[in-house]
Amino acid sequence: MTTAPRQPRWLDESQQRAWRALVVGTTLLMDRLDDDLRRTFNISLTEYEILVRLSERPGRSMRMAQLADALAHSRSRVTHTVDRMQKAGYIVRAATPEDGRGIVATMTDAGFALLVEAAPMHVEGVRTYLVDVADPTDFSAVGRVMDAVTDELIAGHPEMDLR
Repeated sequence: MTTAPRQPRWLDESQQRAWRALVVGTTLLMDRLDDDLRRTFNISLTEYEILVRLSERPGRSMRMAQLADALAHSRSRVTHTVDRMQKAGYIVRAATPEDGRGIVATMTDAGFALLVEAAPMHVEGVRTYLVDVADPTDFSAVGRVMDAVTDELIAGHPEMDLR
């Protein structure tokens, strides 16, 4: 005996409108932040985020696998991006000092100087394009919703170090 396929729980009109607003708004926001960084500093938003993550770690260093998890990107994508950044002089890579099995990315002084220069413009973009547009209560709600989404989606991957 075969069971009938379960019918999807379709979104109502309000949910559909909110979903589409999230998709389009997120795409436009990320594209604008990326364009600003590329135009002014010749780096992508992903490269900027890599510099931010490294700047927050002791010695400005992080295992490549942890870096990929922190960005929620594939390891191959992060490796490719770090390759470009290493050629530009913003990052160096070496075997992990503890066991030599992993690879550690370390931000150079040039990478840190770039981050210091780019951060004010990037933060102003985030403020102008998002924070100042939203009511503070709505902005806080977006943060709570996305935290819940993140928690739900990484629950099955305890090895991921996203936060």
